Amino acid sequence: MATNETIPAEVPEVDPLVERLRAQDVEVVALSFVDNAGIARVKTVPLPKLAGAARSGVGASPCFETFCFDDVLVQGRFLGGPDGDLRLVPDLARIVPLAGQMGWAWAPVDKFRQEGDRFEGCQRAFAAEQVKAAQVRGLAVRMAFETEWTLLTPAGDMVFEGPAYGAIRLEQIADYARELLATLRAQDIAVEQFHPEYADGQLELSVEHNDPVGAADDVALVRHTIRRISHLHGWRASFAPTIAPDTVGSGAHLHLSVVDQFSGGSGPFGLPPVGESFLAGVLRELPALVAVGAGNPASFLRAAPSRWAGVWQAWGRETRETAVRFITGVTGTGATSANAEVKCFDATANPYLVVGAVIAAGLAGVDDGLRLPPPVTGDPAAMEESVRIAAGVARLPESPSAAANAFASSTVLADAMGEVLHDSVLTVRRAEAERFADTSPAELAALTRWRW
Repeated sequence: MATNETIPAEVPEVDPLVERLRAQDVEVVALSFVDNAGIARVKTVPLPKLAGAARSGVGASPCFETFCFDDVLVQGRFLGGPDGDLRLVPDLARIVPLAGQMGWAWAPVDKFRQEGDRFEGCQRAFAAEQVKAAQVRGLAVRMAFETEWTLLTPAGDMVFEGPAYGAIRLEQIADYARELLATLRAQDIAVEQFHPEYADGQLELSVEHNDPVGAADDVALVRHTIRRISHLHGWRASFAPTIAPDTVGSGAHLHLSVVDQFSGGSGPFGLPPVGESFLAGVLRELPALVAVGAGNPASFLRAAPSRWAGVWQAWGRETRETAVRFITGVTGTGATSANAEVKCFDATANPYLVVGAVIAAGLAGVDDGLRLPPPVTGDPAAMEESVRIAAGVARLPESPSAAANAFASSTVLADAMGEVLHDSVLTVRRAEAERFADTSPAELAALTRWRW
């Protein structure tokens, strides 16, 4: 995780690194960043130019901060338009040769201004700042994203079929799965589980937890690798929230834990006070967090009750219909396995914004000494409305405009992000909401199928 606040004039370790990469036949380095619409963008440099990129960055327009998912540029209060330039500086500690893309390496970048100071809209820096804010309070946060995707032919047909989670499905793509997992392992991504999922053509894998910035790096690299290996097999991978309306879609659930604060306490299901307050803070900010983690118009095609999409502002132990699912783990393993899963997010999100915003929400809950409401069991959709209201269980925003409004009114996220980053995220989400307000579900699914 990069911690420098200005562009480094000298990077002593870069020359030996270049030699090591050359010995691994690397010719080109992809410099990766994710914009506020969740789109992975890239610039590349030949290996001999990596040292210069590490010392002074590579130029990139700040216009990307207000690109919508369809590459339409909009104007915010601070960003947008043709003016200005940024410097993309690769994090050399995270650079990795791509095992499925021979001759290439990949590195995430941090964004700086030409004058050398940190760019206020840098999403990766925002995530790192929230990690530091937790450390100041003596807290260490660990995170990991689940990855769900649909595997399709170039014509848009499902690559495999069969029962949900079925062995029949796995048998049809076993060679692809083996190659994908081997490629990820070669790139130092530790896969915990892999399986066919519920929807047609859908797969899922989960990876080992990491520090929050590392978890965001991991999921960016995982998605790149999935797209690449799918292409090599003549297929395409879609991370869109849904391939077709009225079907179960793909999420990007976030698992999180606060070290030593999720077990062994006297609170609900063994939560100590700090862990409970952290989760209560996340629960309180969920309406605003939807704009960060699933605010694209297509996200709301997935966000339906009784599909395990986490559309209810509620929590419970192993409750898959609530937005926050608390997992205590197998008896005796709570200290290492207890975690919470935020289920309402999907791959339209910038993962650095997600991890930073969730930490900010959790820390605000700790600072305010919040307590969790009673946990929910079962499906809130099956409850009488009066029972839900009495329990304080509410639907999360049901439209992109509602989510954007919740985000706009969140002082917790506004204060944590700062006015430049907060406004640029809000600008993108409101522009997408307005421009696609009258788009049919089928057309929206088609427009977003190949964007992530």
